[in-house]
Amino acid sequence: QVQLVESGGGSVQPGGSLRLSCAASGSSFIISAMGWYRQAPGKERELVARITRVGFTNYADSVKGRFAISRDNAKNSVYLQMNSLKPEDTAVYYCHAVAAVAGRQFDDHWGQGTQVTVSS
Repeated sequence: QVQLVESGGGSVQPGGSLRLSCAASGSSFIISAMGWYRQAPGKERELVARITRVGFTNYADSVKGRFAISRDNAKNSVYLQMNSLKPEDTAVYYCHAVAAVAGRQFDDHWGQGTQVTVSS
């Protein structure tokens, strides 16, 4: 009952910026933490950033100082501002939420992903 839809991906040159958005929708759900993961070809999915409902954040070392995660609880949305992008940031970026539906236990919910390509 929780759907996550990402937007904002695209192709940019090194040093450029992108802002990813993710909106959660459904009925009778509660969202705890939200975050962004990414997966490059031939690699496993990795955590990029996460944010709790009250705004505490964690970042992968590789993106600290360049990316910023934020959320709007009223809109059930999470955002990822990506600056100073590098070719190694190229990946499919997935929105993630820890959510409980209609009194059920909390579990993981995933978006379909949005492609980010950084190249010259």
